Amino acid sequence: MNIVRYPTDKLASLLRDQKVATMPQLKTALGTDVTYTVLRKLAPLSYRSSYSHGGTYDTLDSIAQYDGLGLWSYGDIHFSRRGTLINTAEALVTQSEAGYQVPELEAVVHVAAKDALRQLVQAGRLFRQPWEGRYLYCAVDRTRRQEQWAARQAQLAAGDELQAAKALFYSLLDEQQRRLYAGLESLQCGYGGQRRTALRLGLDVDTVARGERELLSGQVLRERVRQKGGGRPSVEKKRPQS
Repeated sequence: MNIVRYPTDKLASLLRDQKVATMPQLKTALGTDVTYTVLRKLAPLSYRSSYSHGGTYDTLDSIAQYDGLGLWSYGDIHFSRRGTLINTAEALVTQSEAGYQVPELEAVVHVAAKDALRQLVQAGRLFRQPWEGRYLYCAVDRTRRQEQWAARQAQLAAGDELQAAKALFYSLLDEQQRRLYAGLESLQCGYGGQRRTALRLGLDVDTVARGERELLSGQVLRERVRQKGGGRPSVEKKRPQS
């Protein structure tokens, strides 16, 4: 029985010559009509599918010249170290200094990103909140999100030294200090201050209200950020029974 062998170097040679290739082109180079055979031969080559054009183009990581964000474009074909647009959008937003609005992210990835961001929010992988008439997409981690919100505030207040200083100061505070600072700002605003302060600082209204209560009652924890017993429960080690 004759065994048909498909040399992997044919795929590598094609991709080195063309930089990118479609599945039909790869099949022709390998001499097969079976998609699985091509994918099996591509696997040890560390290949990457495009996040644009419906993932119809492939390249090799050794060919792609990724930039600091892990992106590479060959003409109008776009690739990412993270693979899919969903994973790419999540990583870019989470690692960004001040979050992204849809047009800002699309200017980076060069493809429509609104649907990907919506899916990430629905899946709980990103967080969004209103900002200047649009949604601002931020990290799902609360502390990271507040840092991004503060950075966005600083950008807006770049022409106002006092507001810029406030934004910088807020970004340096821990969880309790941010809550107390928000409570103080809200009290100074008067009626409607809780909602305005929550929106400006990217906090929940309940968090601002709690900051107000702690300030007015003087019940402030001086040596810890959370109350005793707060945070994640400790994990008890389980030992095998003898």
